[in-house]
This record gives sequence, C-alpha cells and structure tokens, in this order.
Amino acid sequence: MRIGAKGDTVRQLQQKLNAAGAKPKLALDADFGQKTKDAVIAFQRKHGISAIGIAGPRTMAALTAQDNPNRISKADFERAAKALGVSVAAVAAVAEVESAGSGFLPDGRPVILYERHIFHRQAKADNPKQAKDWASKYANLCNPRRGGYAGGSAEHHRLNSAKTLNPHWAQEACSWGMFQIMGFHWQQLGYASVTDMVQDMQRSEGAQLDALVRFIKADKKLHQAMLDCQWATFARIYNGPAFEENLYDVKLSRSYAQFVDVYTKDTPAPCK
Repeated sequence: MRIGAKGDTVRQLQQKLNAAGAKPKLALDADFGQKTKDAVIAFQRKHGISAIGIAGPRTMAALTAQDNPNRISKADFERAAKALGVSVAAVAAVAEVESAGSGFLPDGRPVILYERHIFHRQAKADNPKQAKDWASKYANLCNPRRGGYAGGSAEHHRLNSAKTLNPHWAQEACSWGMFQIMGFHWQQLGYASVTDMVQDMQRSEGAQLDALVRFIKADKKLHQAMLDCQWATFARIYNGPAFEENLYDVKLSRSYAQFVDVYTKDTPAPCK
C-alpha cells in the first residue's frame, strides 16, 4: 500500500500503526495520505525496514508481530554493527537483501531448508557404505543430488525423519533462520556444537542475526567488503558467482543508500 490507496485494508493499516504508537494518532479514514505515509516511515525506521513509506509484506509482518520479542529489532542491528565495525545502515541493508523474511514459521519453529545432499556428504565422509545404503533406501533424506524440498513446516518433517538416521548430520544438513546459515558451519562460527547453534536459532531473530555476524567475521574478505561497502564483492562471496543474475549487488547498493538516509544521525560516517 502507498499514497493514494483507499479502503478497508488501509483502515486496518492505520489501526495497526496506531496500536504501534503512531504520533500523532491517525484518523481511521481508510485513505492513505501523507500522514499515513509519515507514520509508515516512522515505523519502518524503528524496525529496520527500508523507510520508503510503502507498506509492503515486511512492514505488514512487522506490524502484525510488533509485540513479539523474538522479532529482530533496531537494537539487534546496532549490536551487530558494533560487532562488525560497520554502520547500522550496512547491517540493515544486508539483513534486508539476504534474509528469507521472517526467521520463524507461524507455529514458532525456525525457518529451515533441509539439504539431502549435505546429509549424504557428511555420511559419506564417515561411512561410504552406509551412505550408499541410506541413499538407496531413503533417497529424499540422503542423496548426492540436491532436491526433494517440501517447503515451510514440511521441512521440519524431513529434518525429524533424517534425525532418526543421524541427528548430528541432520542438523548440519539444514540451513537455519532468517539468513539460512548452514548447520555444518557451527564449528567455524564458534558454537560449541551444532546442537548449540540450533538452540540459538530457536531463540530469536536477534540470535539468527548474531549467526550472520559470526559468518561474516569468519570470512576476512567478506568482512572487508562490508567494511568498504563494496557490494559487488560482498554479493559475489556471499551469494556465489551467479550473484549478478539476481542483482544482489544492485539490491544491496540500493538498500544501503536508503538506510544511510534513514540512519544518518546514527551513522555519520557510514563507510571506512
């Protein structure tokens, strides 16, 4: 929704903005005018969303879950920025472009994607014969090829099934949370175990952001690219060689520019 929109959905937006503390309080006139846009921008700034005054899916999700303590906050962005030595704008841009949206499913479980080829790789490294046997019997759980995705909550069913074969490798074979950090990175990221990492992913989106911070700091070139705001380099390292096909570098650059404007007072010197 944007300026010019009218109707019940706008009225509902105004109600949610008022409940979130919009000042001045909005009239519930079902008309998306300048005052509603200003309230949307104020809310977006507070919650680390590109403050462009358009109420899209992320803004509406944040409004719906505004009282959820598990939701990522500006304070989380500030802690991440301090840990990385970058601006809040840089963290917010990466979080916006590289996240999967919400870090949790409606039922409260963290968002995951089970990768059967990773399970097969881990199993094969330990016991090739067993990996071959499992691939024959449970192709959807242990397979040298990618695929078999079910999506949403069904990914947890795949994970739970894989846990019956090997709980350690099953957790390592999942990408976890908003930023889809793979479980097999647990040691590189400084967790005591993959179970320790998974427990953190279940705690909050702020904890999931901490995993992203750990991931960035573990790669010196990736971290330096973020320090220098070299978004093409960052996207190539983070997203792989096909980053240009999905315009990740362009999206990061645009998002960063928007957040620099939003957080000007917070980050007077955005890049080193």
